[in-house]
Amino acid sequence: MAQKNRPGATRKKKGPVVGSGGQRRKGLEGRGPTPKAEDRVYHKAYKAKQAVARKQQNLHRRPSRTGAGPIKEDLVTGRNAVLEALRAGVPAKTLFVATKIEMDDRVKDILQLCAEAQVPTLEASRGELDRLSADAIHQGVVLQVPPYDYQDADELAASLMADRGEDSRPPLLIAADGITDPRNLGAIIRSVSAFAGDGVILPERRSAGVTATAWKTSSGAAARVPVAKATNLTRTLENCKKQGYFVVGLDGGGDVDLPQLELATEPLVVVVGSEGKGLSRLVTEHCDAIVSIPIESAMESLNASMAVGITLYEIARRRASA
Repeated sequence: MAQKNRPGATRKKKGPVVGSGGQRRKGLEGRGPTPKAEDRVYHKAYKAKQAVARKQQNLHRRPSRTGAGPIKEDLVTGRNAVLEALRAGVPAKTLFVATKIEMDDRVKDILQLCAEAQVPTLEASRGELDRLSADAIHQGVVLQVPPYDYQDADELAASLMADRGEDSRPPLLIAADGITDPRNLGAIIRSVSAFAGDGVILPERRSAGVTATAWKTSSGAAARVPVAKATNLTRTLENCKKQGYFVVGLDGGGDVDLPQLELATEPLVVVVGSEGKGLSRLVTEHCDAIVSIPIESAMESLNASMAVGITLYEIARRRASA
């Protein structure tokens, strides 16, 4: 007698069963768009993205026990740059030196200058210096420079006019209309110091500041020449004119040649424009005269700091002969 319901005795029907169509269709569907390379954990782009993220995280770590944490103040990095900055009289706050640094004449001079100026010197590991300088080439030395203490432009102009005596020379200010290169700014400050100028005015925005680069280029003149900031340069020029200043702008297409500048012996604000665009329209409208420097036709224009130096020399010459 045959056994019924014996395991394996029932033949299964081949082919699709009821309800299998949906499963088949689902299996044929795609898996969506291919993820970006940087989102695929096995791809080298993903590893590079993670490395950048770790680097950014390191920049925001808390300061280490050496004090060489991220610093928002201006930094001078590299042996030559640090040595030049110290020789130029840049006001230094702290010197960071790599542990077990290889000594050469530059490092010895840096340490000696810091000792003479009583600048604190701290040791830090190479990794800490990398984080401190945002991976700049530091060669084992990083100099921390404090922020420059700017004066108020309106107050500076008013004080110069108020302190003017009957026999004293008229005040002379340079206003930089959008100078963005700190080397140009440093050279301008140096010229102001060389030709007895009284200060430099910078707009609050879209302008270079007195950074370590400007300090170095000024050859220490930034310690003698006050630099002031104006919230609104055109408004400051208006206030200067109300106080008795004359405002002259420097431009290659000016209507007055520098040797014929009769206003040279008056209280003056000389405005120099940016390296590329020159004087802005609003500043030009507030000038009493637009002055040009006679040059050979083959030369289109002069560097901003060079134009300031030539102008200040001519003003100083005319005042001396007045």
